[in-house]
Amino acid sequence: MHEMGIVLHLAKTLDETAEQNKLTKIGRVTLQVGEVSGIMTDLFTDAWDYFKKKHPMLEECVLELETIPGVTWCDNCKKTYETVKYGKTCPHCGSGETWLLQGNECIIKEIEAE
Repeated sequence: MHEMGIVLHLAKTLDETAEQNKLTKIGRVTLQVGEVSGIMTDLFTDAWDYFKKKHPMLEECVLELETIPGVTWCDNCKKTYETVKYGKTCPHCGSGETWLLQGNECIIKEIEAE
């Protein structure tokens, strides 16, 4: 389950941010997760809930997840389309000369802290 590894990386980043800004407690973190990032949000939430109990800085921290939709660009017809619905093949022209424009990210959007 790579979700726990991502939780550990997130916690490390939050710890570094807390140290740099002299924070004593993190109350909420908003994370944007790409729809084709491979992160299973239910498993990620479970891993977060398990981990934060063992980490005093995050013990009461609420995790909010926002989904970034997968969008693919077609080099052939210069149009975008929904990645999850159509995959690699462009629904407009049938080309396979496409690339992911967005939806693979995992970004800390906001941290609320004391």
